[in-house]
Amino acid sequence: MIKSMTGYGNSRQIIDNREISVEIRSVNHRYFELSCRTPREMGFLEEKIKGAVKSRVFRGKIDVFVTVGADENEQATVTVNHSLASGYVNALKEIAQRYDVQDDISVSAVARYNDIFKVTKPEADEEKIWSAVSTVLNDALDKFVKMRSTEGEKLYEDINGRCSTILQLVAKVEERSPQTVAEYRKKLTERMNEVLSTTAVDEQRIITEAAIFADKVAVDEETVRIRSHFDQFEKVLNSEGSVGRKIDFLLQEMNRETNTIGSKVQDADLAHIVVEIKAELEKIREQVQNVE
Repeated sequence: MIKSMTGYGNSRQIIDNREISVEIRSVNHRYFELSCRTPREMGFLEEKIKGAVKSRVFRGKIDVFVTVGADENEQATVTVNHSLASGYVNALKEIAQRYDVQDDISVSAVARYNDIFKVTKPEADEEKIWSAVSTVLNDALDKFVKMRSTEGEKLYEDINGRCSTILQLVAKVEERSPQTVAEYRKKLTERMNEVLSTTAVDEQRIITEAAIFADKVAVDEETVRIRSHFDQFEKVLNSEGSVGRKIDFLLQEMNRETNTIGSKVQDADLAHIVVEIKAELEKIREQVQNVE
């Protein structure tokens, strides 16, 4: 079953004392394009995330947003750059003496210069972090794919209904086309009887002219090809994976056959039917732009 390229999924969980959230959204795109935003110090996650998403999504412009909170139990060591701290203290004392202002130097005042502190954390366990992130990512992906599938079902129903309408119109073309030849022959006979009222009408000439006309307006080959394209179209619609581009190609072929029929018909009723077919094909084409 086809899927839509529009989707959204998110998940938020606490794993290994870290709060992790993943948000995924996508819109139409001709190819697969992924943009991933992760915490600056966890750039190693990007390729892993791309691989996980690409294994389940084939087409669309996808944005993934990942946040990873700090491990509340993680031990961090804070050290002081005493040389720099001493420099700040001496500079502040100098200002107080030189400008005769109150010397209110305190620990909190010096602590504002945060470059005197160095925070050292244990080296990140990349595999452990990825294991936790992938759990949340897969949950968000499940919701994301489910939404795309739900939207795909709606697209399928609309496209399938329009396909049925087009096949009904093609049947009308097949029914009406032979009638135009018979009508042409009748009009030709009446016209020749009118012009040649005193002369016998050459029946063989009428047969020949009617045959030429029939060959000129024959659309059997085109309607057969359209039906063949629709058979393939139905198979593709019900297949798995990325099918949007295949469907788009088949629509181009069906539109080409319809244009050929339009160039052949010399009957107002048939011309109107051709216009209806082209209108339905265009509506399907618009919907297909959102098919994965």
